[in-house]
Amino acid sequence: MKVNGAWLLPVLIAALLFSGLGMAQEEEDEEREQWFSVDSLNAGLGEVPEEAKRQTPREAIRSFLALAEEKNFTAAAHMLNLSEFDEAEQEWRGPELARQLAEVLRRGEWLNVSNLSGRQDAAIEDPSGQHPQTGQPRRDIELASLTLDGEAYDIRLGRYRVDDEDPVWLVTPDSVSTIPMLYEAYGPSLLEEYIPERFKTSLGWLELWEWITIPLFLLAIGLVGWGVHGLVGLLAHWFPSGWPSIFAGRIGGPMALLVMAFTAQVLLDYVVSFTAVATTFIRVLLMILIAWGAGTIALRLVDTILLKVTRRIVGEIDDTKPKDERKLLTTLYAVRRVIILITVTAVSVYVLSQIQLFETLGMSLLASASVLAVLVGIAGQAVLGNILSSFQLSLAKPIRIGDLVMFEGQWCYVEGIFYTFIRLRSWDERRLIVPVTYFVSKPFENLSVKSAKMYRTLELVVHLSADIQIIREKFLEYAKEEDNVVEHHKLCCYVTGQTERAQTVSCYLMASDPFAGWVAEMQIREKLMNFIRDEHPEWWPREVVVLSQADIAKGERKDSRPPSS
Repeated sequence: MKVNGAWLLPVLIAALLFSGLGMAQEEEDEEREQWFSVDSLNAGLGEVPEEAKRQTPREAIRSFLALAEEKNFTAAAHMLNLSEFDEAEQEWRGPELARQLAEVLRRGEWLNVSNLSGRQDAAIEDPSGQHPQTGQPRRDIELASLTLDGEAYDIRLGRYRVDDEDPVWLVTPDSVSTIPMLYEAYGPSLLEEYIPERFKTSLGWLELWEWITIPLFLLAIGLVGWGVHGLVGLLAHWFPSGWPSIFAGRIGGPMALLVMAFTAQVLLDYVVSFTAVATTFIRVLLMILIAWGAGTIALRLVDTILLKVTRRIVGEIDDTKPKDERKLLTTLYAVRRVIILITVTAVSVYVLSQIQLFETLGMSLLASASVLAVLVGIAGQAVLGNILSSFQLSLAKPIRIGDLVMFEGQWCYVEGIFYTFIRLRSWDERRLIVPVTYFVSKPFENLSVKSAKMYRTLELVVHLSADIQIIREKFLEYAKEEDNVVEHHKLCCYVTGQTERAQTVSCYLMASDPFAGWVAEMQIREKLMNFIRDEHPEWWPREVVVLSQADIAKGERKDSRPPSS
């Protein structure tokens, strides 16, 4: 037993040693995840002033901005990690870099200090637990991201610890090295050098001079847009009639917005610069205007080309055109809707990517996907239903542009199929705007599916004594004289009704299209009525009162009174 106990003691000692080393290694790894260990911090700046709070990211930036507002850049320099400079150089480079960084943050990006972490370890607090790094300490976080010449430059905060002192948050050395370059791009403009200091006092979110300059800035941009709009209008009148003048007349507003946006961009880059609050809002607005203006001009170009093709190939929209031409026009309208959808999607993606909303917006969408799905399903049900129905009509083609349809008792030509509605032109030149889903849910008669030809029925009510053969011959004669009456071998005329006083004569004719058939029917009826009125007025129906057995219509005279007996 003693021998066995002697062997057990060294094993226990070795296990304790290894476990102690393992725990020490784990503690060291954990510390490395929480901060950067350094030998010294900003030794050339002297003692850290009491007003420089650096325990949390929020305290560090809030103190930096407050000190910069007071022009105390010597104290603000303690928020920078100047380890890349010598101690002698830190004393004069630190305040200058702090001043430049304050200007960059004030103009470069709208910084909300409240969004920074208020914890010493900067751990992400997410009660829902959906963020993958919830509760994990961080030693490096992003403060701002600025774009220069198409390249992104981050300003980051790092957590540093010297020996056993409390760790502090400072701007990282890599970010400090980019401050002069960012200051050249985002620093004060040439105009600000001539602004008196008394106008640079803060008034709310902006400085006093900005409250005066921004309205003047917008007024100048508006005058530029007004001039461009007038110039484009003049060009529309100077261009020869046709699609160039039509296109120029349609792009006056979008072109004015584009020029206004580019002019404002040039002024912001080279003449004047505002604080981040105003600059962020103005730049986002300019991106939206540029995207909207370019997209609208593209759509106007598509519409103009569509109009040109319509006038050259199809002409007036009606069902007298061949089926292939009407099918082509329907396809062109479908292509237009596809182009609109692609343009709107591209513009939306461009704007969202430029204002860098994808990260936060993407997380929000994923976090509340079910809620958004319900809201979109309820609020956009009618719109989405109309859009899908319009694509269904374009693909299945139960109707085409130019088809003549009988919809709710009215003759209408299909003049346009759009995303959410169909535009119908009635026979009396009225326009009916019908939602697509409503149109496809109602039965309608397409009179142009096979052919626009249509039977018309002409009815006359005449006296029982009228000679039907003479009326039939006159009807055939008048019908053959009409250009819109086709298939003459199908012309016919019969007695289709009778009363004790009159008979109904029905005449049938085939017309090239419904409206032309209506016109032909009216004209033939007028000719037949004129013929009966002039040649046989006795054929009109009449009330007969028998005064004598003699038929007055036949010219018989009333018998004389018989002699009395």
